[in-house]
Amino acid sequence: MVIVMGVSGCGKSTVGQALAASLGWPFFDADDYHPEGNIRKMANGLPLTDEDRAPWLERLRDVLASEHAAGRSAVLACSALKERYRDVLRTAAPEVRFVYLCGTRDEVLQLMSRRTGHFMKPGMLESQFAALEPPRDALSIPVRLSCADQVQRIRSHWQLGD
Repeated sequence: MVIVMGVSGCGKSTVGQALAASLGWPFFDADDYHPEGNIRKMANGLPLTDEDRAPWLERLRDVLASEHAAGRSAVLACSALKERYRDVLRTAAPEVRFVYLCGTRDEVLQLMSRRTGHFMKPGMLESQFAALEPPRDALSIPVRLSCADQVQRIRSHWQLGD
């Protein structure tokens, strides 16, 4: 299992989809699992609380655990901003690996400016960085690299699909 994490707009979904496609693994986007109330809050510029995120994280853990039980690996794009959020996701399978797409606010804002129709608006980025607890045990990949380079680094680091 590989979880591509980072603040909103850093490219998690793009990199996660590309990685999953290159490996022939299923891809899951955590945004698809938010309850409607969470989406409304974020669309109105309100950051989620830990209480808002708890059932969402449990749902994501269950999705990954189901894939593991079926004998499949998967890629999940999920912000996983805090260590305790990542701890919940780690319980899904024995080998959950994190890729941290890291960048400055300016780099991420530049990426965010290219996307349209997403419920998370650029004004919410500050709350994302405020909540972020950079992981100690993740493969860190700069957001400024091309998606192809990011995927190549991930695959090479863990020798995935070789």
